[in-house]
Amino acid sequence: MALVGAGGWFAGSRMQSPADAAAARQPPKAGPVTVAVERRSLTASVVAQGSVEFASPQSLALAGPVGPPDSGSGGSGSTETVVQRVTKAPVAGSEVKEGDVLMQVSGRPVLVLRGSVPMYRTLGPGTSGDDVKQLERALTRLGFNPGGATGQYGQEDAAAVSRWYKSKGFVAQEPGVADKQQLGTLEAAVTTAQQALLSARNPGDDTEGSGSGTDTSSGTDTSDEAGKLQLKAAQQQLNAANDALSAFRAGYGTKVPAGELVFLPDLPARLDKVAVKTGDTPSGPVGTVTSSKVVVQAVVQASDAKLLHKGMTAQVETPDGKKVKGELVALGDDVPKIDTTGGQTQQGTTNDGSDDASAPVPVQISIPSGDLAKNATGSAKVTIKVGSSDGDVLAVPIAALHTSADGQAKVRVRRGGKVVDVKVKAGLSAEGQVEVTPSGDALKAGDQVVIGQ
Repeated sequence: MALVGAGGWFAGSRMQSPADAAAARQPPKAGPVTVAVERRSLTASVVAQGSVEFASPQSLALAGPVGPPDSGSGGSGSTETVVQRVTKAPVAGSEVKEGDVLMQVSGRPVLVLRGSVPMYRTLGPGTSGDDVKQLERALTRLGFNPGGATGQYGQEDAAAVSRWYKSKGFVAQEPGVADKQQLGTLEAAVTTAQQALLSARNPGDDTEGSGSGTDTSSGTDTSDEAGKLQLKAAQQQLNAANDALSAFRAGYGTKVPAGELVFLPDLPARLDKVAVKTGDTPSGPVGTVTSSKVVVQAVVQASDAKLLHKGMTAQVETPDGKKVKGELVALGDDVPKIDTTGGQTQQGTTNDGSDDASAPVPVQISIPSGDLAKNATGSAKVTIKVGSSDGDVLAVPIAALHTSADGQAKVRVRRGGKVVDVKVKAGLSAEGQVEVTPSGDALKAGDQVVIGQ
C-alpha cells in the first residue's frame, strides 16, 4: 500500500492543467535590446574594390600610309598599287622613348615624338602650323636643330629630318617618281609657254600679199589686232605655267609622310597591347600605349563620391596582403577613358551615359613605383580616409540614434528598470558607429542604449 501511495504522489506531482502547460511554453517577456556606450576614436573611410593598371591608356593608329603613293615597290618607278604590310610589328610591354621606331610598315619606319597635336597630314615644304612647330621642337630636343621653331617647314627642317632618319638607319622620304615626273611636266610647260610668247612677239613676215591682213571695207588692220591678242594669250599662258611650277616647287622636297610619325602627349610610354602582327595591313588601331605610372581604377557610390576630392590619401591593398600609400588624382569626369577609335585620350564619364545622379562614380588612385607597380594587373582594395574624430569620443551604434518630431537627435538609455530619452548632438559616423555629444553628463561610457526591442 505504501508503494502504491508513493507512485500516486509522484504521478500527481507531474501532472499539469492545460492552462499551466500553456503558460510554461510562453516566451519570457520581451525587453529592450541594449549595447554599451563606448569611448573611442572614429575614422570615416570610403572603401572600394578596384583594378591595378598602367595610367593614361591611348589607342594608336597611323594617320595615313607610309612613304609616297608610288613607293609600294621600293621607289623603282612602278605605278602598280601595292598593299602596305607590317614588316616589323611593335612589341607589347616595351618602353617607347622619343625618337624611337615604333614599328615598320613596308620597310619604312613609324617614329614616335612627343606632342599634343596628333599627326593628321604629311609634313613637308610649304606646310605650316602647330604640328610643324611641334616637329621642330622635337627635332631640337633630339639634337637635330632645324633652326628654331618657326612653324614653317623649310629647307632647314628638311635637312634636320634627313639627319634624324639617317641616325635611325633609314632614308628620309625624298621626292618620288610621280613627283619628279610632275616637276618635269611643269618645267616643260613653262618652256613651251616661253617659246609661244617669243613667237607672238616676233611673228615674222611670211604673210601672203600686202593686202591679206587689211579689211578694205572698214580700213582696219586685222593683222595687228590678232597679233596683240596672240601676245596677250601667250603671256597669260606663261604666267599660269610659272605659277603652277612655283606652287609645286614650294612643296617639293624631303617630307614626313602622315603614316611615318606618331605624336604622343607623354614619353616615355609603355606599349601595353599590340593589335597587329607581321604581315597585317595597318588599317585600324595598331596597339595601345600607357604611361609608366601605375594607378588603381575603382568605382564608388555617388553618396560616397561627395565626400572625396583630389589630393586625398588612399591605402591600396592587394589580395596577397601588400599595402602601399596612394593619392586620389581623378574623380568622375576627370578620370581618363581610352578612345578605342584610334584618336587621343578622352575624359571619362560618371556613369554609362545617363544623367542619373545616383550612378556610381569612377575614381583613380596613383601609386608610387615599386613592387606593386612591377606587375600592374589584378584587383586591389582602396581605402580613402575622409574624416576622423578629435580623439576619443562617445560612440553608439547608428541604430541607437533616432530623431523626435522637433528634429532633436536622441538616444534611449536604460537605467534600472526604466528607459529614458537623452538628447544628443550627432557627429561623425564610421564603421556603423556615430559620435554623440550629450548635454552635460547625461550620457557616459558604459551606459546601455537601446537599439531594438
